[in-house]
Amino acid sequence: MDRRTVVSSVLAGLALPALAARREPTIGGPCEGCDWVFDGQPAKLASRARIAPVAEAGAPMVIEGVVSSARGLPARGVVVYAYHTNQAGLYPPAGNRHGRLRGWAITDAQGHYRFDTIRPGAYPGRNVAEHVHMHVIEPGVGTYYIDNLEFEDDPLNPRRRGAERGGNGLMLPQRRDGVWQARRDIVLGRNIPGYS
Repeated sequence: MDRRTVVSSVLAGLALPALAARREPTIGGPCEGCDWVFDGQPAKLASRARIAPVAEAGAPMVIEGVVSSARGLPARGVVVYAYHTNQAGLYPPAGNRHGRLRGWAITDAQGHYRFDTIRPGAYPGRNVAEHVHMHVIEPGVGTYYIDNLEFEDDPLNPRRRGAERGGNGLMLPQRRDGVWQARRDIVLGRNIPGYS
């Protein structure tokens, strides 16, 4: 089965046994827990996914963005994986260090993805700002982590930009109708060592 067939089948929402068993290689340097991006991944994905259950305590938040190529073209069929803490800053147990607040979305024809969740809490007792861990699973290329989504309005945030793996992860969330809105656009391969 070639890459186009796999991607087309994923986009059509078909559950393919070959795809379920396939794991893209980890690229971009050492990554603790990168194999966990595949642990529990649903066979069928959509461009809109849920990380935190509706009943999860915390302020509702929407994370959305567009995944594009280095040339600025929308990237269809790319899986975005995200996980974060609960409102208390802890990873609720679920069999691996990523916890149970995690989800997968696959980009649509315009490269768009969306997660419905809650705003995460900062790690208790440590000076680590609120953040959402994010990874890309790019069919036929690999999986790699990108810069965390971080919030400029968090007093623990040092308000600096790093290497910008996958584009800028620092943003100022807006609150509309009681829901935090966060945008995280992703550029495939940007500042990812070994990306071809």
